[in-house]
Amino acid sequence: MVYRANDNRYDNMLVRRAGNSGLQLPALSFGTWHSFGDDANFKDSQKIMLEAFDRGLFSFDLANNYGPGSGAAERMFGQVYRQDLKPYRDEMIITTKAGFHMWPGVYGNFSSKKTLIAALDRSLERMGLDYVDIYYSHRFDPNTRLEETAQAFDQIVRSGKALYIGISNYDGPQTEKMIKLLEELHTPFVVNQSSYNMLNRQPEVDGTLDTLSKYNDGFVAYGPLAEGLLTNKYLNGIPEDIHLHFTNDVILKDGTAGAVKKLNELNEIALNRDQSLAQMSLAWLLNNPVVTSVVTGASKLNHLEDNLKALDNLTFTQDELDAIDKITKGK
Repeated sequence: MVYRANDNRYDNMLVRRAGNSGLQLPALSFGTWHSFGDDANFKDSQKIMLEAFDRGLFSFDLANNYGPGSGAAERMFGQVYRQDLKPYRDEMIITTKAGFHMWPGVYGNFSSKKTLIAALDRSLERMGLDYVDIYYSHRFDPNTRLEETAQAFDQIVRSGKALYIGISNYDGPQTEKMIKLLEELHTPFVVNQSSYNMLNRQPEVDGTLDTLSKYNDGFVAYGPLAEGLLTNKYLNGIPEDIHLHFTNDVILKDGTAGAVKKLNELNEIALNRDQSLAQMSLAWLLNNPVVTSVVTGASKLNHLEDNLKALDNLTFTQDELDAIDKITKGK
């Protein structure tokens, strides 16, 4: 059966601009970090991707190393794109990244010129694309001059293989230096994508959000639910062997009991807002005007529905914001 997108797909989606650039993203972007790859059921993945597009999620977030196995998520996305979404390419924002382990040898990591150019060519081939909308350096490279990374990005944009440039997991000072380098080259930098949620405030602490605000650029938040911590799943306890993304390890630094107490206190605020803890967590991120979009994963339709309901109430009172800060930051 030939897929035809829902005619009303943009009616209820909130769209936000990255600073003063031409890039606009849905408040929620579709992430493929988990549940999309060789181990996933293709029909299930296809169904959820198309439903997301039908509901206004026109931004798809990928990376060279998403899998399991490098390239697996991109290959699966490419199948769905070729079969169903290709007629809608001009509506879509498709992004990918390079920097974490992608292939054997010294060039399968980080952000040298050779690595970035080779990785993008691989990504484009897997997905069946002529270009990506945003190409990210997936992490700061401590051993390569930022000038080289910036020059690689400039060459990539001028070649037509990417429209915009982003960085991911760069702190405030690293972000500012990259912005300045790309400005000098007249290369369109638009966003920093980093881990950020109510319990992990690192982008506030390290100056990332302030830097992006200063230069009128955007922020894309990943890990908004802290691998499920900010859902109802762990209100009665967190298993000692829980596996968190390295950016969220700080959440459990004082043990699980304190974290569970915080989760239940946050859940009380969410209930008073007629939201689940997960919905409030997404809404809290979008309350910050620097946040252009939040990357959310969804392997089931009910996950997608729950995430979208967060957009029904994005307004917070100052009392609510202060209470959240007191719980999560001890202030």
